[in-house]
Parts: sequence; structure tokens; C-alpha cells
Amino acid sequence: MNNNAQRNQGARPQLLALLLALLFLGACSETQAPPLSERKSDNDIGILLLNHGSRSERWRENLLDLERNVSDRLLAIDGIDGVRTAFMEHASPSIADALESFDREGYRHIVVIPVFLTIGTHMFDDIPTIIGMKDNPESIEHLKLEGIERYTPQAETHLAPSLDFSDLLKHNTLRRTNALSENPEQESLVLVGYGSTHFDDQWSKLFDEVGSYVCRETGIPDYTTAWCGHIAHYSPDSTTAAINRALETSRQAIVIPLLVSHSEQFQIEIIGGGVSAVEHHREHVRYKPDAILPDPELEEWVIENARSYADQLRQSP
Repeated sequence: MNNNAQRNQGARPQLLALLLALLFLGACSETQAPPLSERKSDNDIGILLLNHGSRSERWRENLLDLERNVSDRLLAIDGIDGVRTAFMEHASPSIADALESFDREGYRHIVVIPVFLTIGTHMFDDIPTIIGMKDNPESIEHLKLEGIERYTPQAETHLAPSLDFSDLLKHNTLRRTNALSENPEQESLVLVGYGSTHFDDQWSKLFDEVGSYVCRETGIPDYTTAWCGHIAHYSPDSTTAAINRALETSRQAIVIPLLVSHSEQFQIEIIGGGVSAVEHHREHVRYKPDAILPDPELEEWVIENARSYADQLRQSP
């Protein structure tokens, strides 16, 4: 056998191996999930109930209860085929996991309904960045440092407004204030919220609207506000100071936590600690460590938001 024949014979196994490898790669590429437009699925709209999240199990359960309470009514709306809850941090499932699961099931649209009080860094920047609607490099880096995963869905994503775009907070606070009030003319209202450093004007405006409304409806002469989040360094001092301001002109202070859900850290340690630091607080302060949830009106707010988006999407081409 000449040298050329030997070389050709030796090359055949290598050529065969290369062809087999190419065939294998081609077969693998065919099993990959097709683009969303090519998927065969009847799933149209998925509703994602999104909230901040907390290490508190009670906080998490309140949000999951919200999902359970609205799911049947949401799924009865034409076009809505799935409902999920996701947490921005400190709890699971994460936003990225929930969005990815909608994609796996071939949903065409995802409507994200944020159960947040008002605009803040999370609503303005973090959430749009996590769901792929914004690409702010600073936010992306911050989320990486916090260990929060981003995910850009193949489904078309729609972000609904926060709770302050309705009268829900006014009605919720009025109901809870009436439950504690005994003699409105001698009382003052203290509203305690998380707060925001960068969006202080918006938070203050919201609390002013809620406080003014409740005072008008109850006959309580005045109100003041306190913060319990990072703007107050998670300290009870802001709550204590607000109660003392209220007691300068009133015999009794009614303290209402404007927090979406219940967390031992906030309602018990921070706000409750602030109440306990007030002199003669048992006589002069009325406080129940509750939250906005549960609230049937909030459930209706979720349903009407979802219905509005479903109607719009049905009418769009």
C-alpha cells in the first residue's frame, strides 16, 4: 500500500468521527425549545402577583393567601390562564423563577401586578430591571450584589401601577382606625410606613392624602407620620417621636402601620418598640400590630387590574 492510500485509510476514522459529531450537534439543536412564536400553547395571559418579600413566614403566607383568595376569580376572566406569586427578595419563588415558569408553559403575555404602596426605588428601578424592561447598569450591578436574578421573558410583559393609584389605602386605613377609635375629638392619628429616601415627596404626599381623608371621615383633629424602614435606619425612634408629637395636642394616639403584610421585625420590634418607649403608653396609645392585608378591597383591586389588562389585550391585534 502506498503512502497516500495509508494516509487516506487513516483519515477515514477521523472523518467518520467528525460526521457523527456534526450529526449529534444537529440533533441536539432540534430538541431546544423553539421561540415563543413557534410554541404550540393555548396559554394566553399569566398574572404575576409581585411583592417585596420578607424573611417572616407570616408575611409570606399573607401574600400566598391573597393569591389563593383571588385565583378562581382571576381564572374566570376570559384570556387569563395562570396566576402566580413572586417575591423580590428574602423569600421564594423569586421573580425570575416565576417568569421563567410562565415562559416554559408558553404564555403570550405576563401581567405583573405589584402589591406595593407607591413609587419608590423598587417600583421605579429594581422591578423594571429584574423583569427586563430597563437596562440601568447601576441597578443591574446592585441586583447582582444583592443576589437578585434578572430574567427577560419571551412573553410580552406588562407592569401594572402600585396601590396608591386607587382609594384602597384610604378605605383600609379608615376601617382600621375606626376599630381602635373611642373618642375621636381627643385622639390623634399616627401613620407608620416604610418610607423612601429618593422618593420622599411621593411617600409624604400619599400619607398626607390618607391622613387627611381619615381625619375628615372620623372627626379626629390631626395626624402625623413616622417611618420604620431604611430611611429611619430600622429604628423605633421615628415612631416614638411621632407618637410624642401627637400626644402634645391629644389625649390618645392611634397608631396604624401602613405596611402591606405583617413582619415581626416591623410591627413588633420596630413599631411596637417605638410604642413601648412612650411614657404611659398603655394609657395613651392604641396600637394593633396588623397590616393592610388581608383586605377584600385589595383582592378586588387585583381582579379589576387584571380584568382591565385582559380586556385591552383581547382588543389588541
